[in-house]
Amino acid sequence: MTLGDAGARQRLLVMGTVDGRPVDLTREAEFAVADPDRAAVTPDRVVRPKRDGETTLIARVGGMTAEATVRVSGMEAERPITFERDVMPMLTRFGCNSGPCHGKQRGQNGFQLSLLGFDPNFDHAAITKEARGRRVFPAAPEQSLLLMKATATLPHGGGKPIEPGSEDYEVLRRWIAEGMARDPEGSPTVVGLEIWPTERSIVAGDRQQTIVTARYSDGSTADVTHLADFQSNESAVVAVDESGLIQAGDRPGEAAISARFEGQFATCGVTIPLEGTVPPELYENLPRSNVIDGLVWAKLEKLGLTPSATTDDATFLRRAHLDIIGKLPTPEETRAFLEDPSPEKRAVLVDRLLERPEYADHWATKWMDLLRPNPYRVGIKAVWNLDAWIRRAFRENMPYDEFVRTIVAAQGSTFQEGPATIFRDRRDPEELTTMVSQLFLGIRLDCARCHHHPFEVWGQEDFYGFAAYFAEVGRKGTGLSPPISGGEEIIFASGKGSIAHPLTGETMEPAPLFGEAPEAEDDPRESLAYWMTDADNPYFAQVIANRVWADLMGIGLVEPVDDLRATNPPTNPELLDALAQEFVAGGYDLKHLIRTIMTSQVYGLDAKPNDRNVVDVRNYARHYRKRLGAEMLLDAVCDITGVPESYDAAAPGTRASQIWTHRVPSTFLDTFGRPDPNQDPPCERVPDTSVTQVLHLMNAPDLHAKITDDNGIAAELAASDRPDGEIVEELYLRVFCRLPSEEEKAIALAVFAEPEVDRRKATEDVLWALINSAEFLFIN
Repeated sequence: MTLGDAGARQRLLVMGTVDGRPVDLTREAEFAVADPDRAAVTPDRVVRPKRDGETTLIARVGGMTAEATVRVSGMEAERPITFERDVMPMLTRFGCNSGPCHGKQRGQNGFQLSLLGFDPNFDHAAITKEARGRRVFPAAPEQSLLLMKATATLPHGGGKPIEPGSEDYEVLRRWIAEGMARDPEGSPTVVGLEIWPTERSIVAGDRQQTIVTARYSDGSTADVTHLADFQSNESAVVAVDESGLIQAGDRPGEAAISARFEGQFATCGVTIPLEGTVPPELYENLPRSNVIDGLVWAKLEKLGLTPSATTDDATFLRRAHLDIIGKLPTPEETRAFLEDPSPEKRAVLVDRLLERPEYADHWATKWMDLLRPNPYRVGIKAVWNLDAWIRRAFRENMPYDEFVRTIVAAQGSTFQEGPATIFRDRRDPEELTTMVSQLFLGIRLDCARCHHHPFEVWGQEDFYGFAAYFAEVGRKGTGLSPPISGGEEIIFASGKGSIAHPLTGETMEPAPLFGEAPEAEDDPRESLAYWMTDADNPYFAQVIANRVWADLMGIGLVEPVDDLRATNPPTNPELLDALAQEFVAGGYDLKHLIRTIMTSQVYGLDAKPNDRNVVDVRNYARHYRKRLGAEMLLDAVCDITGVPESYDAAAPGTRASQIWTHRVPSTFLDTFGRPDPNQDPPCERVPDTSVTQVLHLMNAPDLHAKITDDNGIAAELAASDRPDGEIVEELYLRVFCRLPSEEEKAIALAVFAEPEVDRRKATEDVLWALINSAEFLFIN
């Protein structure tokens, strides 16, 4: 290790092996320096320089030792303390510039700092010049408000982050005494951050120290563990303290530990495997249909989890129908599938469902949730036109990259070109920036609109450079008018318009978030669209692969599905990469991606847990149950009861999945979580269950009317000459897509045998009971 000036430091880490596994022995080790005049080890296991030269550092644990060479230089001149390099990281570390403290919009008690130090000029002026310079006092640094508040010598709402006489105190005191210097022009800046270890598997209760190293623009490095801000994305599983010490919890799982310093991030993945051993051959012998299976099995082996068994044919049939077309199979389709002896019938089923016309309506509804504007804002015709375009795109299986390019660079009449409606609704470049980046790249730029993103690398220059792509969007026509009908508006590339950086006032040129974008002749949005959809842009394919995976598997590899960032890593990065590569190689074909996922062995696992995966909620050791969406559920009720629903502003026979606006009244759809039409999209529906939903299934008059309708399925079955047992089987096939067990059949037949219940009433009662069950409400 090299210590290049008097203020240099290096945190120590001692690793050993216990029972065949690596363990952190830093706190058990005793340290000695061969030449104590050259360097010293502090009680908190940090090496500090004393005199130029070279020496050996020795760590001893029990009867074993390890050695490292320490080289010391630059001791003849102490490096001056500067604001950006030394003081600002300290303000961030102690939370002084965080949202709850002085980083909030109006500051705290008259003292405001930029959030997380994104504006050094503002912060330096606030400390040194505001309040008539009362916050710092170079003639007597100890009397500065900055120090007296931080040490609680004077009352301070933020507590006592710094102890008098500590190293942090001395850094601030010296900075004030030396004249409160800024970093000299051309000073090296932080260009990267590294954390060690980058990945670690530990047992419950273990600890692991981390070391964070900053890389500077001049090629130098520095240990900044003491200045880094640490965070765990699953603190209940793995916690981390302010010194970077990781503490494993008492249950298996995994977490990402992120370290932040000067706008740079590094992450350490920590895994706590399930106790006990599983023979390696168990994973080697698991079936594999495509690349998905091997990557999931490898992750399960790493965690000590074992997958559930493959689900039965009836469950798979119902699951596949609802996932691909949002519609239950008919009893005839169920019987045919269950009786088919072909070993390839599941893959054949997936292919057949992807060609059904209901596929387009089911998947278009998902995208209309994200893009549908309020007709009271942009007009009925414009919303209907956008809806029709999206449904046509899915019917024609438009490649996804073309789908996105058409939206991002949309032009023309809102009465003729559906995607143009999006630019009628979203009129500000800033608003378009947050929507486009989040939906199509999985990058949330909202924070960067006002300050540097607290958990990512994006800053205001990134945000407004991206927003500049939309600055030249022109509009001709009625604009946003109050009448619900709304007038026609033409969207076009005006060739004029600009956007300025809010701090510097500089006119921003269109710039991608990274890499280079192709030149555009007329419309900057075309350049953006081709940069976004380029095969070399990893975010584009990953976010849609993650979104589709979450739709089919119950939870995304990244959650939320549109928040891809270093501090929110996927649970299986290799799998997400493989899905994205498969999607690109398949020509951005959504059907190909769906087929790949649904023909994997992982998709076909049972939802019932075993004793070695009951704790799993993110690694797909079993299938995760999902509640049917509002439209799926209402269509299923109509199909089961044989009584269709009637919707305002829709043709007779319209299904819930074909409704073009959430303004169509429906108590059922509202109860089961369709998006609120009064909220601005993108807004994804909430899949949670509620007491209101339970009560609605039990007591809703409309649902009762469908079950008891004289033209409904219950009345038809009761009036037929079919035996009671066949009626029960028919109801189970309609609702659960399977035949009843002998016990279930006996319970249902007991209802028919009750003396005061006629055959029709018994049929209705059994049907109502099945509809009110969890097996109907969920995709298992």
